[in-house]
Amino acid sequence: MRKELLVNTTPPETRVAVLEDGRVVEVMHERRGRQGLVGNVYLGRVHRVLPGIQAAFVSIGLDRDAFLYVEDAAAHSADLEPETAAAEQAPGTDRPRIDDLVKEGQEIVVQVTKDPMAAKGPRVTASISLPGRTLVYLPGARDTGVSRRVEDEEERARLRAVLEALPGEGGWIARTAALNKSADDLASDRSYLAGLWERIARRRATAGPPALLHRELELALRAVRDVATDDVDAIRVDDPATLARMREFLEEAAPPLSRRLELYDREEPLFSRFGVETEIEDALKSRVALASGGSIVIHQTEALVAIDVNTGRFVGKDDLEETVFAANLEAAREVARQIRLRDLGGLLVVDFIDMEDPGHRQELFQTFEKELARDRARTRVLQISEFGLIEITRQRSRGNLERVLTRSCVECGGSGRIKTDLTVALDLRRVLLSPPILFSPGQTVRVRVRPGVGKLLAEEDPRILEEVEKTLDVRVELTEEGLHSGPGFEIDRSD
Repeated sequence: MRKELLVNTTPPETRVAVLEDGRVVEVMHERRGRQGLVGNVYLGRVHRVLPGIQAAFVSIGLDRDAFLYVEDAAAHSADLEPETAAAEQAPGTDRPRIDDLVKEGQEIVVQVTKDPMAAKGPRVTASISLPGRTLVYLPGARDTGVSRRVEDEEERARLRAVLEALPGEGGWIARTAALNKSADDLASDRSYLAGLWERIARRRATAGPPALLHRELELALRAVRDVATDDVDAIRVDDPATLARMREFLEEAAPPLSRRLELYDREEPLFSRFGVETEIEDALKSRVALASGGSIVIHQTEALVAIDVNTGRFVGKDDLEETVFAANLEAAREVARQIRLRDLGGLLVVDFIDMEDPGHRQELFQTFEKELARDRARTRVLQISEFGLIEITRQRSRGNLERVLTRSCVECGGSGRIKTDLTVALDLRRVLLSPPILFSPGQTVRVRVRPGVGKLLAEEDPRILEEVEKTLDVRVELTEEGLHSGPGFEIDRSD
């Protein structure tokens, strides 16, 4: 399988896409002034302790208090950590109570494990986890662990022995990137992470709550740290400054990968060249067409994500059971890809087409489970039911693609979604700057936008249009209109 990483950087945002055999499987966004909080470490103060729900609210300097659940206030359990920056405490019968662990007014160091969503503040943990390329450092823990993705028992035992021999205090987890790495290969990561924790501790000693003690890496560096494993064939970056930062990072963290960095400098935009823009647009639609003529319908609700498989125009040949089985196998591969692409989390229920043959059901489940195994997020899959349903729980730490790029539509009472004002503004910027350029230097470009977009471009972030005007040597004139359908803007292309 050929794996590629595409990094598109512009002043307003950074986007990263992961391709497997030419197909987009992951897309990540980070926008100027709107960076996520996951991975940040704060010195906070306990605001309220609620024994009734075994949780506490912690002030970390944001609009909403952070939520600290009792299991996140307890000690690390390294054996449960698969691949991510946040460790999880195994539930036990003698679990301590939240009011035994924290008190109102207490200062506490916490790390964000889930970004704020809707009306909820961020979720935090008192068990700090600092990820590197090959290791995760757990200050205050004593155990060692190995990623569940390392399946070979001999390799797991070898890595555990290497971790136990590491000097200093704290626990360690070997990530997937540590596979077949020697103790010397892991030494630089150990030194870097231990030094990082020392710097956090020094800031903690002089800071008063609430205070940010450590900010997570920017998206481009985070992507090569967490996504760019040794099997990545190419890392294409369209911004020289971002490429330089990534090269500096990789030359220290993973020198072989630095040689796979490429500057993309063609006229056609990077994401357009590899079909990522089209995939993003399609991922905002509820219906996904399958090559056979069938389709998948994805509907997100507050409680769960419902995914329905339909045969559509796919009628097969002679046998109904074989037709349904073939349609389900095709859908299973695409559903797994859409889950990753859209970053769907929480409880997911997939309604496959009913099949009579138990062997077909088992093969479908195994195919689906194998496809989901490629996912970096933690997933748990239950066996297919007699009604053709498969239930999945998937780790959710950041807003999924739909929630990042769209908002509730006021025109339809919240039953649908439209792109956010910032998404429309950035789409407009891309259209104006993408070749072929339709405007001559000195020309006035007239654009009609909906009111919210006009306010954002004129008052909140005027740098977006200033960059367009400077690059094209034109003047952009905005007119506000009630454009709630379509792309959210209209460009006057007349002379």
